[in-house]
Order: sequence, then structure tokens, then C-alpha cells
Amino acid sequence: MSAMVSLLFHLLCCLTVFWLLPLPSHSADPDPLQDFCVANLSASISVNGFPCKPASEVTSDDFFFDGFTQEGNTTNAFSSFLTPGNVLSFPGLNTLGISMNRVDFAPGGINPPHSHPRASEVGVVIEGKLLVGFVTTNNVYYSKVLTAGHMFAIPRGLVHFQLNVGDGKALAYTAFNSHLPGAAIVPLNLFASSIPNEVLTKTFQVDADLINTIKSKFRS
Repeated sequence: MSAMVSLLFHLLCCLTVFWLLPLPSHSADPDPLQDFCVANLSASISVNGFPCKPASEVTSDDFFFDGFTQEGNTTNAFSSFLTPGNVLSFPGLNTLGISMNRVDFAPGGINPPHSHPRASEVGVVIEGKLLVGFVTTNNVYYSKVLTAGHMFAIPRGLVHFQLNVGDGKALAYTAFNSHLPGAAIVPLNLFASSIPNEVLTKTFQVDADLINTIKSKFRS
């Protein structure tokens, strides 16, 4: 009898663990436990986020952001400019699990292939014509040319891009379910980092001269 009771107890414990494990995955960022937690960006200690500014020091300005009012400078290699509205530039977003970007494109400009490790993405085209695409982990490519008013969705962690295929400028706003989604920009990760040439030549099946030529495009 005692053996049966012990077996049932362990079974109940296992079922409880399996029931609890999925719960933290329901949101990209932890749920807040208070009305707000304006980020204290100058704090010396942070644990998977930023500590809260004392409530007595919080002002109205902490909950408003004017960084999207100006067009970005697209004079660069990609002919595009991304203005982030995440917790680093807008501390009031801390713990809220949301953020946005403004992305400006010159004619022919590209937001190069990249991924967001901590968030899914939705976006809307405000001006111009953009080719928006992403690739799944099975190398299936999805894309569509979008114009003003069209939206798009990018699943979390998948490599994606936006390319201005119109005759003039383009503008898009993107939103994320994280206050700091992060961005792994494929060409910069590969060719502006210290990954050895041997790794890149074997990966792309090309010689070192070509790798060095590509790297030279991304040296500051």
C-alpha cells in the first residue's frame, strides 16, 4: 500500500512540474508586478533588465518619447537608418514588454538580413514601396512587396530584411513584444567581427581574398 501511495505522490509531482514549466513562455518579457518600473540606466547592477528608478524621481517625461519625429540620416553603406524606441532610449518601457523602431530608407536602401533573438515583430509601411521577406529554419523564403498602409509580421528569431524597391524614399515603423528585442545583423556579425577567415572561407567555399574584400566593406 505504501509503495502505491509513493508512486502516486511522485506521479502527482511530475504532473505539477510539467504543468508549471510552460507558464514562463507565455510572454517575451517577464510580467511587471507594479504599475511601472522606469529604467534606471545608470545603475551599476542589472539582472536580465534594469532596476527601477525610485518612484519619487519619476516624471511625466519618462513616459513620452520624441525620437521618431526626425528623419534618419541614410547616408551610409545600407542607405537606411534605424531609430530605436527601446528601453535604452525610452526608459519608461522597462518591464512593459514592448518597443518600436522607425526605419528610414533612401532609394535602393536596405535594412539588411538580421534577426531579433528576444521578440517577434510586426511592422507597417508608412511611405514608399518595400520588399519584406524572411526565411524559416527550413530555408523556406516568404516575401511580399508592400506599400503604404500594409502590415507585416516576422516570427521571433527568424532572419528577415526590408528593401526599398520604389523610386523614392520609404518609411516603416516596427513594433516588438520585448522592451529590448536585440538585433543580430548577419553581414556585420560575419564580416565586421573577429570570426577567423578560415571559418568564413570554409563556410562560404571561397578563398581568403574574397573574404578580405567583403570585410573591407564593413571596416569603420
